[in-house]
Amino acid sequence: MMCNRSHGTQLYLEVPSSCLPIVYSPVYNITFMGLEKLHPFDSGKWGKVIHFLKEEKLISDGSIVEAREATEEDLLVVHTKRYLNRLKAGKLAVDRGWAINVGGGFHHCSSDKGGGFCAYADITLAIKFLFERVEGISRATIIDLDAHQGNGHERDFLDDRRVFIMDVYNRYIYPGDGYAKRAIKRKVELDWGTEDDEYLQKVELHSEGALNEVRPDIIVYNAGTDILDGDPLGGLAISPQGIIKRDEIVFRAARRRGIPILMVTSGGYQKKTARIIADSIINLRRQGLIGGNEDGEVAEECVGGVPLVMSSSDSSPSSVSTGPAPNTI
Repeated sequence: MMCNRSHGTQLYLEVPSSCLPIVYSPVYNITFMGLEKLHPFDSGKWGKVIHFLKEEKLISDGSIVEAREATEEDLLVVHTKRYLNRLKAGKLAVDRGWAINVGGGFHHCSSDKGGGFCAYADITLAIKFLFERVEGISRATIIDLDAHQGNGHERDFLDDRRVFIMDVYNRYIYPGDGYAKRAIKRKVELDWGTEDDEYLQKVELHSEGALNEVRPDIIVYNAGTDILDGDPLGGLAISPQGIIKRDEIVFRAARRRGIPILMVTSGGYQKKTARIIADSIINLRRQGLIGGNEDGEVAEECVGGVPLVMSSSDSSPSSVSTGPAPNTI
């Protein structure tokens, strides 16, 4: 039985204005006696992104938001009692106009079922938390640009008119969920080997069209890098520069309309994707599409603000890990 009542939560504590709305925790990075190296996902990707951003002096340890643990009651906003585990999501975007969770984007997980390396319905949770707890947030748009169809959040919002879903994906790969496709308001199905010019044209056309069709109060942007040329699971042929330009297009569309945007990094199965994500965030900063600490002040501690790293409340073997589950495809 789903629990939709309002409840007290520690997830939305105030974050100092000197903190950038970039969310991360070291426990995002998974190690398990070296076995993580056998998985196609780079389980240390998120830490590498943070390392690259520090090298470029965009962030420091004291200027980003540390993920806060969610309680079982928080998770019941989305998940049935039998399916509680760990998720992530956020509110900082509403307060600051933008936020980036370095991680997240588990778009194959619905509120009662996992799939495709995804155990936790973080996109659904983020949106439902905002609907429940943040005044003025009553409509959301999901722009899902991972190479795979986002069937988890599509199933969760199938009959919810408050949520507009745009999904751009390789039509020939997992999951091919025809039932979930009924929730997509803007469906863009790509062919094997789609390259930059065609891809970026479609992203810009449909991002603008989606936001013109329905003006949301929040955009959740699933920015998968498995569209990169050579990705073993994505089947597309987008260059690193194409990915950086794609993210710029989406953020520019949001900025032009004054709509808050929350970005999650989703799938990506090559070692170089961490560098590309970092370069994209740096480009967004250089383009003036995300803000920074203009006065150079850094808070001693930036903790909380968004529900990110979640606690396990399940005794099944699948719930045992040293950190968040591998990211999504």
